[in-house]
Amino acid sequence: MELRSARMTLCLIIILVQYSLQQETPKKRNDKKDGGNAAAIEELKKQIEDIKHELNLLKEQQALQTVCLKGTKIQGKCYLADDTKKRYHAASEDCITKGGTLSTPMTGDENDQLYEYVRRSVGPEEQVWLGINDILTEGSWLDQAGATVRYKNWETEITHQPDGQRSKNCAVLSTTANGKWFDESCRAEKASVCEFNIV
Repeated sequence: MELRSARMTLCLIIILVQYSLQQETPKKRNDKKDGGNAAAIEELKKQIEDIKHELNLLKEQQALQTVCLKGTKIQGKCYLADDTKKRYHAASEDCITKGGTLSTPMTGDENDQLYEYVRRSVGPEEQVWLGINDILTEGSWLDQAGATVRYKNWETEITHQPDGQRSKNCAVLSTTANGKWFDESCRAEKASVCEFNIV
């Protein structure tokens, strides 16, 4: 409804601008009147640009709602699983192309809900890429924005993760290990989950 209203308003403004431009005659006018018309036209152009910006924001919100309907919503984020197995960088680029990033749980509760979503949507015995890696500096795990990862859920009881040293620089969430994290070679092919922040 808001989108339709914004479109109608934009069309009306465009028609008004076109009408005002057509009404100008080649007759000489005094400078004061021309200055007033030019200012009004500039104001209308600014309003058109503002409406276009608002329309684009509405389109983004509508697209995000579609993502939430296809995927799931967890703590102010929408998640959308992709069971197609890809290397870490390909999965990351795919999420960025869609307007999101690889999922990066920030709390234990978020990790648990992501784990349940992955079990339902990808499978009970799968691993999905997380949006964290230690590619730049071994042992320094960063998210995709380059910030140090504060919440961690490494599997530490059996395999003492992360244990891959230089050969395993990307992280996965494992459904077979109840949502625990493992380091993995970035060249391995895994499913993924993109996350989208809800504005």
